[in-house]
Amino acid sequence: MFNIDFNGEFAAFSILSAVMIIGAVFMVSLQKVVHMVISMAAVFLGLAGMFVLLDAEFVAFVQVLIYAGAVSILMIFGIMMTNHQNKQADPVKPLHETLSAIAALCLFGMLFYAIRTTDFPDAQPLEGVQNNTFSIGELLYTGYVVPFELLSVLLTVAFIGAIAIAKKGED
Repeated sequence: MFNIDFNGEFAAFSILSAVMIIGAVFMVSLQKVVHMVISMAAVFLGLAGMFVLLDAEFVAFVQVLIYAGAVSILMIFGIMMTNHQNKQADPVKPLHETLSAIAALCLFGMLFYAIRTTDFPDAQPLEGVQNNTFSIGELLYTGYVVPFELLSVLLTVAFIGAIAIAKKGED
């Protein structure tokens, strides 16, 4: 029934999947926001590892750089800079938790059935692509150089505008 090839790739996939699932569960179940951000960063790092397994090194690098790094740091700074009062948590509603658990199990069952019964085509090797990061960079700086430069100008103007707004609020 199951023809699984137990090799290093399968082990890495299993470990990364466990990290992502545990991080996602911790993200929605922990109480402290800083712990939630750390759990979210674990999910992002696990996803980056999945991209490496798929030979998408550039996307994995961007995932680590942008999401695991910048978004997590931005959220931590946002938490530190805002004023939080200790508020009482909402009372636990067992009926809602039970219905949510049933819905999650039903969704898992449907997805598991869909994945197991779908006949996926065999993966076709890409011909002529040796280094996808080089290919992306070459395309970015030749075919899409004008949008790339316009985006850099837009980001610079947004950065200067954010500094001007922050300075104005300080005065």
